[in-house]
Amino acid sequence: MGFFKMFRKPKTEITLEIKKGTLTLGSRTDATLTVSSKEEFDATEIRAELRCIERIRRERMAYVGKRQRPVRQVYWDEASLLSEDLKASGSMHIVPGFKKKFPIKISIPASGRETVDGMDMSVSWFIKGVVAVDDRPDAVSDTIELQVVRASSSGKESVEMVACEYCKALIPVTSSSCPICGAPRKS
Repeated sequence: MGFFKMFRKPKTEITLEIKKGTLTLGSRTDATLTVSSKEEFDATEIRAELRCIERIRRERMAYVGKRQRPVRQVYWDEASLLSEDLKASGSMHIVPGFKKKFPIKISIPASGRETVDGMDMSVSWFIKGVVAVDDRPDAVSDTIELQVVRASSSGKESVEMVACEYCKALIPVTSSSCPICGAPRKS
């Protein structure tokens, strides 16, 4: 391996496909990782990384610079509520022209937190596919934001969510525009 090759990701594409973008707490769904390569390398692991991140807005009073009085500073506390690696395959030698699909089962814990997006607090769920490689950067797929909702007690289905084509935020199917970026939803 050349010296500069250790700073480049392998020439491989990884895509993650999930059957449902909206999940309820305590539910399970299937996903598929598709790996196709244009380069020969040794992968240490193929996995999906499921993360749940909570962010809370905080304020504090602090003395800043030449002002001799307290100034209010706003900052965000961030905590990882769930960090789970879903293993699809162990180590393997990948050759040019390699293409394979790996099934994965995604489980949302019943004790988890539902997705929230507010001014002072947010809880977000993310998942991405990874082809791990020793001594080089990992090849990763696009990160998908999951919508996790509380299971309804009435037995009715929750509103289906779709990704905005511009900012990739999840929006209800019934919405005519994205509440995040304001772009009209294409049908």
